[in-house]
Amino acid sequence: MQTKKKYKKTLLACYLSFITQAICANFVPLLYMVFHKEYGISFGSLALISTTFFFTQLLVDLICAKVVDRIGYRPCIVVSEIACGCGLAGLSFLPDIMPSPFIGILICVVTYAIGSGLIEVLASPIIEACPFENKESMMSLLHSFYCWGSLGVILGSTLFFTVFGLEHWKIIALIWALVPLYNIYNFAVCPIEKLVEEGESMTMGQLLASKFFWLFIILMICAGASEISMAQWASAFAESALHVSKTVGDLAGPCGFAVCMGISRTLYGRFGEKVDLSVFMIASGVMCLVCYLLAGLAPFPILGLIGCALCGFSVGIMWPGSISISSRAIPKGGTAMFALLALAGDLGGSVGPAIVGNVSQAAGDNLRTGVLAGIGFPIGLVLCVLAIRRIGYSRDLT
Repeated sequence: MQTKKKYKKTLLACYLSFITQAICANFVPLLYMVFHKEYGISFGSLALISTTFFFTQLLVDLICAKVVDRIGYRPCIVVSEIACGCGLAGLSFLPDIMPSPFIGILICVVTYAIGSGLIEVLASPIIEACPFENKESMMSLLHSFYCWGSLGVILGSTLFFTVFGLEHWKIIALIWALVPLYNIYNFAVCPIEKLVEEGESMTMGQLLASKFFWLFIILMICAGASEISMAQWASAFAESALHVSKTVGDLAGPCGFAVCMGISRTLYGRFGEKVDLSVFMIASGVMCLVCYLLAGLAPFPILGLIGCALCGFSVGIMWPGSISISSRAIPKGGTAMFALLALAGDLGGSVGPAIVGNVSQAAGDNLRTGVLAGIGFPIGLVLCVLAIRRIGYSRDLT
C-alpha cells in the first residue's frame, strides 16, 4: 500500500497517457464525414489518415529502441504529451490556414502519432519499473484505460455533436487536447525508476538474434491482429448485421467491444494475482476463436453482434498479457524489447484488419467471411503461449 501511495502520481500519469492515446486513435475517424463535406477531402485521401497514423507509430517504435535509453524516459514521455496536445489542438486551426486543409490535417496526425507512439513504448516499461508486487495486474489495469478512453472519446464526442452540432467540432478538439497538456506536469514531477540498470539491458541485435524472442514477436503480432481486426470492423459489422444507423452502429459495435475489453482488463487488474497469466491467455485465445466463429457463422444477426462484443472481453488481456509474459521471461530486455513488442503489436494491428477487409472484398463484400478469416490470429496466440510454457519462462538470452 505504501509503495502504491508513493507512485500514485506515476500511475495517474500513465493512466492519462493511455487515455490520450485512445483520443489520438479514435477522435479524428469520427470526423471523416465532416472533413469530406467541409473541406471536400475524398474518401481515398481520408483513408490515408489512418495509414499515416499507424505508420508513424511504427517508425517511432523502431526509433525508440535505439534512442530512448540515451535520452532518458522522463524527457521522452514529456515530449509525448506535448506532441499529442499540440497535434490535437492544431486540428482546430491548422487545416484552415494551410494552402491544403488535408495537408494541415496530416501534419496534426503525424504530430500526435509521434506522441502516441512514444506513449505506447514508454508507459508500459515505466509501470513495469515501479516496485509493485503484482505487475501483471498493474499492466492489465494500465491498458484498461485505453478502453475506457476509447469509450469516453466516442460517447463524449457524440454527445457534444448532438448538443452543439458538428459545426463546432474544433471546440471539442481543443477540449481533448487539454488531457495530454495537463499530463505534462504529472510526468514532469512523478517518480520514474530505471527498468534495467545502465549497461545491463539487451540490445536490439541481441534480442533479434534469439529464436526464443521471436516467439514473443509472433505472440504480439497475433495479439494485435486479434484485437484490432474486430475493433476496426466492429462498426461496419454492426451496421451490416443489424441494418442500423451509423450512430447506433458505433454505440453497439465499437462501444460494446471497448466496454467488454475494458471490463476484462479491469477485472484482471483487480484479481489477476489469483490467476496464472499464461492459462488466462490460453483461455482468452480459445474464447476469442469462439467469438470470431460466432460472429461469422451465427444464423441470427443479434448473435453475431454478441460475438463481436464478447470478442472485446476475450482480447482484453492479450496485449498487456503478452508484454507481461515477455518481461517475466526476458527481464533484461529493456527499452529495446518494449519497443520491438510495440512494433510487433502495431504490425499485427495493421495486417489483421487488412486481411479481414481483403477477404471480405474477395467474397463479394461479405464481412462475415472476412471475419472468419481472422480465426488464425487467436489460434496463433494460443500456440505461442503453449510453446512458451513448454520452453519455460526463464531463459538466459545474454
